[in-house]
Amino acid sequence: MNLKSERRGIHVDQSELLCKKGCGYYGNPAWQGFCSKCWREEYHKARQKQIQEDWELAERLQREEEEAYASSQSTQGAQSLTFSKFEEKKTNEKTRKVTTVKKFFTASSRAGAKKALAGKLKAEIQEAKAPSPSIHRQASIETDRVSKEFIEFIRTCQKPGQDIYKQCKLFLDTMSHKRDLSIEEQSECAQDFYQNVADRLQTRWKVPPEKVEKAMDEVEKYIMTRQYKYVFCPETTDDEKKDLAVQKRIRALHWVTPQMLCVPVSEEIPEVSDMVVKAITDIIEMDSKRVPRDKLACITKCSKHIFNAIKITKNEPASADDFLPTLIYIVLKGNPPRLQSNIQYITRFCNPSRLMTGEDGYYFTNLCCAVAFIEKLDAQSLNLSQEDFDRFMTGQTSPKKQESDSFSPDVCLGVKQMCKSLDLLSQLNERQERIVSEAKKLEKDLIDWTDGITKEVEDIVEKYPLEIKPKSQALAAIDSENVENDKLPPPLQPQVYAG
Repeated sequence: MNLKSERRGIHVDQSELLCKKGCGYYGNPAWQGFCSKCWREEYHKARQKQIQEDWELAERLQREEEEAYASSQSTQGAQSLTFSKFEEKKTNEKTRKVTTVKKFFTASSRAGAKKALAGKLKAEIQEAKAPSPSIHRQASIETDRVSKEFIEFIRTCQKPGQDIYKQCKLFLDTMSHKRDLSIEEQSECAQDFYQNVADRLQTRWKVPPEKVEKAMDEVEKYIMTRQYKYVFCPETTDDEKKDLAVQKRIRALHWVTPQMLCVPVSEEIPEVSDMVVKAITDIIEMDSKRVPRDKLACITKCSKHIFNAIKITKNEPASADDFLPTLIYIVLKGNPPRLQSNIQYITRFCNPSRLMTGEDGYYFTNLCCAVAFIEKLDAQSLNLSQEDFDRFMTGQTSPKKQESDSFSPDVCLGVKQMCKSLDLLSQLNERQERIVSEAKKLEKDLIDWTDGITKEVEDIVEKYPLEIKPKSQALAAIDSENVENDKLPPPLQPQVYAG
């Protein structure tokens, strides 16, 4: 048993730190509770299983191609013999391709794969010892989960699914060699790929439109999960700069009220307030998703909560004129992270059929309009004077709240008290500024007075210099034995008088 922790003086519960496989050594949370030896064994088993599955898939694809070729060759047997040389050349070319595919799965190739696997495992072990490996492991777990779900979907589609799988693998391999391209060029490649796969399913495999849409959702989920870290907010673009500019702009507009935007939502109603909170949560959650379709789903959920809030407030269905101002207010109140990066990512890599049609595309268009309105928001947009707008933006003052006498009778006491408190705080702030100004003035007066007194003292000392006289002889004490004491009168004697 490994007792390194005990030698270091650390007292732990050994049953919680032992390897999950029961080998007696301590496990490491970075290796899912296994020790280093057992982790290598488990990882090797998983990789071998994946290689075996790929091998079986390659064999199945090879058999299907051979059968398809044999059937096509039998139907063409009655044709002229002038094509015999062409068929022979085609057969030789096909045999060469099959041999090349088999070489990838031969014993020598597996041995090379084992060496590569050992090197990769060593690199992952070193990465596990890094200061912050959780991000990489989490991304790997997410990718593995999506890959397994995609494989399960492919199995249900039979031959069209195998074709989709090959096309996706080819696309990912092609994109791995196009990292140097601009993000716009990579976006074009992704959009062309979506279009080609959809056309292939409809024309070659005669798949119904509803199944094509589902298949394209799975394809988008698979390839964009794999490509997310390369194409979301890349360093070659100014997406991050735009994110910071929008965030700064929204923070400067914190004073904007629903009344200024003509928002038909009353947050004093508890149910409406809950809807507003849910809408803000959904728009913020958009940044945590990796697939464009999932990000669009967050925007859609946020928009539906907004429509429900308007409907509850007005007791009637909401209109498009009510929806956009409310969405602007939600964005200002929530200040979603990396807003521009998410919008650009969806625009570049989302399935065009989903983005340009349906409710997802409609809500996404409104979000883009809301962000554009916020970036160009001015005094005229809020029906304010330019002076008031400038003061609000610089923080010199804030919009005045309603006075207590202007409240309607049905307004709760808490809102009235809050407004009174805000007015009192504003007055206290003015008094505080006045006191600080007077204190600075008093400090300056004290410094000037001290300097004036010091100068006057120096002038007097210079005009009347101090003269120190020699020390005079000390006077003798009365009771001391001194010859001059005999000149003193005799001391008084007490006298008694008879009464």
